Amino acid sequence: MTQPQFAKAIHISQGYIAGLENELRNVNDRIIRLIAMTFGVSEAYLKTGEGEMFNKVPTDKKEQILRLFDELNPQFQDYVLNVVSQLIKVQQEHQAFGLRDTIPE
Repeated sequence: MTQPQFAKAIHISQGYIAGLENELRNVNDRIIRLIAMTFGVSEAYLKTGEGEMFNKVPTDKKEQILRLFDELNPQFQDYVLNVVSQLIKVQQEHQAFGLRDTIPE
């Protein structure tokens, strides 16, 4: 992968990548997180070189939602819980009236 391709993939400038390679800039937690999220690499591996290089890709929806939920700060977690509760109420209303379970647009 070229510098421009890598920079574009993680949404930073090519100049920033060049600065990292030439040790003119330091890798920070934000860059590590971007690389980890984009390429499925373990943050711990990027920081220490220890453990598994690649994260296990969640295979089911529950694993995916739990992994994503864990990345949210508590305030956003509360918001997600509220939205899910509202969706359950809508689903129950649909079922009570014999309506198809469709997502409103």
